[in-house]
Amino acid sequence: MKKIPALLMAGLLSCGLLHAQDKSTAGTVGVNVIRGPYLQQASSNAITIRWRTDVAARSRVRYGNTAGALSNMADDSSLTTEHIVHLTNLQPHTRYYYALSSFAQVYQGDSSFYFYTLPKPGTTGSYRIGVFGDCGNNSVNQQKVKQSFLQYLGNNYMDAWVLLGDNAYTNGTDAEFQAKFFNIYKNDLLKNYPLYPAPGNHDYNDKEFPGVNELVQRTHQVAYYQNFSMPKDGECGGVPSHTPAFYSFDIGNVHFLSLDSYGKEDNQYRLYDTAGPQVQWVKKDLEANQNKQWVVAYWHHPPYTMGSHNSDTETELVKIRENFIGILERYGVDLVLCGHSHVYERTRLIQGHYGMEPTFDAAKHNLSSASGLYNGDQNSCPYIKDAGNKGTVYVVSGSAGQLGGRQQAFPHNAMFYSNDTDGGAMMLEVNNNRLDAKWICADGAIRDHFTMMKEVNQVKQVKVKKGEAVTLTASYEGNYHWNKSSETTRSITVKPTAATVYTVEDKMGCVKDRFEIAIVR
Repeated sequence: MKKIPALLMAGLLSCGLLHAQDKSTAGTVGVNVIRGPYLQQASSNAITIRWRTDVAARSRVRYGNTAGALSNMADDSSLTTEHIVHLTNLQPHTRYYYALSSFAQVYQGDSSFYFYTLPKPGTTGSYRIGVFGDCGNNSVNQQKVKQSFLQYLGNNYMDAWVLLGDNAYTNGTDAEFQAKFFNIYKNDLLKNYPLYPAPGNHDYNDKEFPGVNELVQRTHQVAYYQNFSMPKDGECGGVPSHTPAFYSFDIGNVHFLSLDSYGKEDNQYRLYDTAGPQVQWVKKDLEANQNKQWVVAYWHHPPYTMGSHNSDTETELVKIRENFIGILERYGVDLVLCGHSHVYERTRLIQGHYGMEPTFDAAKHNLSSASGLYNGDQNSCPYIKDAGNKGTVYVVSGSAGQLGGRQQAFPHNAMFYSNDTDGGAMMLEVNNNRLDAKWICADGAIRDHFTMMKEVNQVKQVKVKKGEAVTLTASYEGNYHWNKSSETTRSITVKPTAATVYTVEDKMGCVKDRFEIAIVR
């Protein structure tokens, strides 16, 4: 057999095209990847890549900006089956290709293995974030939801995806995570898009056997915490929490908080205990990130639901609503995402309801009478947050795997839209000061969507010399009708010769800016 030249050997290894024996694993005939790869702790200049092998081996990630030319390497010389490699000194919002290997054996890596780093925190742009709740049950619904979600995504890139808890049924064991989560998403979502999870009650061995559930709520010694790497030290934005149970991160101008609604801190404090470490950290993090344009919080147990769970009777749900969400509302959190109930439910822009379902008063608690659909239907304008930044939209999206169930009081009085028959996952699409959320169902239909806007309906005074060119730009993302121009673009350039007023509005009559032109000498 002819020997492969050294230079060609190096090239084949860097491209992920050669499968050789790993000499760091004496006595083995090869190493197989049995989990992953999956992407964690992504930021604008770093990312963590994890995978699992059937035999202990050393870890190497080859990476670069061009497929087939992976000239950079990151190593871990420890012999392990749980491979966790950190890539640093990356460029913001840049695509990188990568391959998994040991020091001698390339496992996986072709042109389909790539990721984008995140944009710099605070940067405005267009971003996509997926939302999967109660997904890990290895059901037909789980598979169909994933396929419909990927079909909607198409060739577009998704900056990240989040998990709303109950990620592996029924007990959150490692074997269940393997069969019902990692095996389901390994060839698509996991290898290309950074993941930021939150835990649910089933991730805490909820049904394993008496006594264990209470113990692991305090110790956090469950597979969930072994399987995921969380940005607990502020490496992805936000205030460091120093615990993997809850953390925050930034995707451009969007600030996210991933919270733990079932575990305990200091052996006693839950999410609804406002004196506990988690709530105290939430306050500090929100205080430090008031400059972020959008703030999204997510956890497992919803404050409002009448699906497979009842927010008027279950302790976690009742106390979270009574004690905790008022804090988020005071800090202007825009969107709250939860799972637990295996349905989809969505409020309007609301504030100030902390009681039982019958006490919800639309006239008092809805800050907008619009549907948020922004589709031209009557009263379908987006939810517009004014300078006071008041109001939150609450969503339950817990049917990406598990599906169905309703209480006698379904739908909850606070909900604009509720659905307990179709499974689905969400896509958040943020474009500068506009946020769109879409619920993508297992059959591909988008059965609910809503739009939020900030810093729109502006009135601006513009001073310009007579006949001098000035560019006017609408404050919102959408479509544009100018009162003194046939242009339909977001910006127009005019040369006024006298004081005048320009206006621009969308075709639905929901958003309108006013430019008051004054001529100066």
